[in-house]
Amino acid sequence: MATSDRGPAGRLLRYAGSRKNLTGCACGLAGLALALTGAAGALGPLVVAGLYGAGALLAPPERPGTPAFPGPDEQLESLRADHATLREYLTEVELPEAARTALDGLDELLGALLEPGWVSDPEHLRVLARAVRQDVPEAVDAFVRTRWWSRVSPGAEPPERHLERQLAALREEAAALAASLQEAEELRQRAHTRYLEDRA
Repeated sequence: MATSDRGPAGRLLRYAGSRKNLTGCACGLAGLALALTGAAGALGPLVVAGLYGAGALLAPPERPGTPAFPGPDEQLESLRADHATLREYLTEVELPEAARTALDGLDELLGALLEPGWVSDPEHLRVLARAVRQDVPEAVDAFVRTRWWSRVSPGAEPPERHLERQLAALREEAAALAASLQEAEELRQRAHTRYLEDRA
């Protein structure tokens, strides 16, 4: 099917439904009306062809359709599914108690932010997507790999310290996002209070 669309027949069909052809046909019909009424005289066929060509040249060019990217709700649903996958991965990883506690706290905060109805701003979604799809898995995987090497060659800085620092930084970023959402809701509430009081 795709091959036939690219061949001469496919191009001809696309042109038949194009703006250029339809505009040219409309102008050609006007020329045909002139020819039939005798206004074009002996030059009737040339007038029809000329008006068709002029219409085809003046018609606006074809534009490809705008791509339909997922909206905020669809992005959020996809991100929630990825968060569930991340949670499954995290339950299988062996972590020190302090790192596990920090990770559970971060995961709980991310889960709360990903509840429907809270985050719709594209920038906020980008921050959450980066944390879920990149930062948290990378931090945990780097810890697991480094821990293996530290067992082979002891004496280096314990890898859990880096993991705890990374998780603390990620929690701070998520907490800042939560604080901004809370502030927005508080502003909305105060604005509604003022509106109701002014109306009364």
